[in-house]
Amino acid sequence: MNEKKIFQMLGLAFRAGKLASGEFSVESAVKEGKAYLVIVAQDASENTVKLFSDKCAFYQVPMERAGDKESLGRALGKEVRASIAVLDEGLANKIKELIEESRR
Repeated sequence: MNEKKIFQMLGLAFRAGKLASGEFSVESAVKEGKAYLVIVAQDASENTVKLFSDKCAFYQVPMERAGDKESLGRALGKEVRASIAVLDEGLANKIKELIEESRR
């Protein structure tokens, strides 16, 4: 149930222009201090996971693992996406809360 809400929130953030998707865009958002949350797909490559866990740790941006590449892309109306950055603090907090709830 919560996973559906997570994807709905991601779609809303995308339509509002508050998301960056794709490796280069997400990495740039983290480096520029624009990202409030990075989401990496569960089935992303180990290199992608390491890249973003290192970048997020260095720039102190929370990182979560959620969904698979196909479902993340579908939430945005795009092809597969391995990484997404949320560029709005309020949306990032709500999405992070939903991800944490879905783990319980």
